Parts: sequence; structure tokens; C-alpha cells
Amino acid sequence: MPRRPLTNPRKYATQERSRATVDTLIEATARILVREGFDKASTNRIAEKAGVSVGSLYQYFPCKEALVAAVIDRHQQQLMQIVRDALADVAALPMEQAVRRLVTVAIEAHRVDPKLHRVLAEQLPRTGRLENVEVFNRETYALFRAYLEAHRDELRAVDLDLAAFVCVTSIEALTHTAVLHHPEVLSDEAKDTLVEEATRLVVRYLS
Repeated sequence: MPRRPLTNPRKYATQERSRATVDTLIEATARILVREGFDKASTNRIAEKAGVSVGSLYQYFPCKEALVAAVIDRHQQQLMQIVRDALADVAALPMEQAVRRLVTVAIEAHRVDPKLHRVLAEQLPRTGRLENVEVFNRETYALFRAYLEAHRDELRAVDLDLAAFVCVTSIEALTHTAVLHHPEVLSDEAKDTLVEEATRLVVRYLS
């Protein structure tokens, strides 16, 4: 049985210069994944793209899988911050306005770099980052449940834990599947229709 590759960094950058090196390596990895794919990525290719020596790369990352994992971690952190900010922004809004805003934010987040999103989705099992996705999902469920709790007077009688799961999963499934398989519905011409249909789906479920 082949040994699973190490996907954690060798060490974490603490000084400004070393953080800049790590950032450059992660950015270079992301660009290569999008343009050339995982199989053509290599530590030599990534180091060359980043403009650093391969020795410097190995100071921080043991293999290319660790670099891909770092790209995934950064991508997930960025998405989670977008979700936190959006839910904070809609906390006082009526349900329909809040849901429309959340759906819009989810779609816009997935439109930022859809090619990278597709590649990273393919690499999640390889890098062992599925557990991180579950952590991301649990936090999103909790944040949305808190919104529902604060707006109970707008809801039908419903289990809030289940409702948060259904709503968040529906929005994520729609946007994620659009990125992977139906990018045409995320185009400038079509995305407003997707927002309206997804909003109707969630609001009618909750009302």
C-alpha cells in the first residue's frame, strides 16, 4: 500500500520575508494548478514559477501535495471569511432580503476563480482536507441557525438545526455544482436569474 504523502508544512513562516516566500509559493501553485493541472505540477516547476530555489521551497513544504493543501486551506479561509461577513451584514434584514443577499454572496464568491475552485474540489480527497470542509460547514450551519433564531417570527414552525442544514446545503450545492458542471448559469447574463430562483427556493421552504 503506497504511503500517503505529507500534506502539512515543514515549518510555518514567522518573519515577514519568509511569509512573503510562502505566499509566493502558494500563489504559484494555484496558477500552475489552474493552467496545467495537478499532474504537471512539480516542486521544481512551482519553485521556478515562484522565482525561488527548490531548496527554499523544501524548507517550508515537503512535497507538492503539501503546497496544494496550503492552497486549499487558504481558499477555504477566504470563503469562510466571506460567509462570516455576509451573515453579519444581514443580521438585521428581513428573511427574504437576507436570503437573497446570502445567495448573491455565495455565487459571487464562487465566480472569483471558478477554475481554481474546480481543481481544488478534485484535490480535496488527495490532500486529506475533507475534514476542514466539514469544519467550514459546521460553522456556516451555526451562523445561519443563529440568524433563523433571531427571526423566528418570520418562519413557519420548523426545527432550526434541520432548517439551517437544508438551507445552507441547498445554497452551497447550487453554487458548487454550477461551478463544476454548469458555469453558464454563473455568467453575467444568467446569475441574476439563479439568485432569484435560489432565493425563492429557500424562502418558500422557510415560510
